[in-house]
Amino acid sequence: QVQLVESGGGLVQPGGSLRLSCAASGSGFSVNVMGWYRQAPGKQRDWVAAIISDGSTNYADSVKGRFTLSRDNAENTVYLQMNSPQPEDTAVYYCYAEVVRSQRAFTYWGQGTQVTVSS
Repeated sequence: QVQLVESGGGLVQPGGSLRLSCAASGSGFSVNVMGWYRQAPGKQRDWVAAIISDGSTNYADSVKGRFTLSRDNAENTVYLQMNSPQPEDTAVYYCYAEVVRSQRAFTYWGQGTQVTVSS
């Protein structure tokens, strides 16, 4: 019953900026964690960042200082602000949400959005 819809991906030049959005919709759930993974061509899917319901955040070393997570709790929407993206950031980005529904924990995934960093 939980759907994650991603948007904001596309082509961006190195040193530019891009903002990804992920909105969780449905009913009967509370969000504990929302965040992002990414999968670059020929590589495994790597964790990127996460934000907790209290607003605290964690980032992979590869994106610290460049990417910023924020969340709109009222709308269950998370944003990934990508500043100074580099070609190494090219990947499909997947939003995820860890939710509680009927006192059980579940993880849901978005459909993925392509981010391409190129001149």
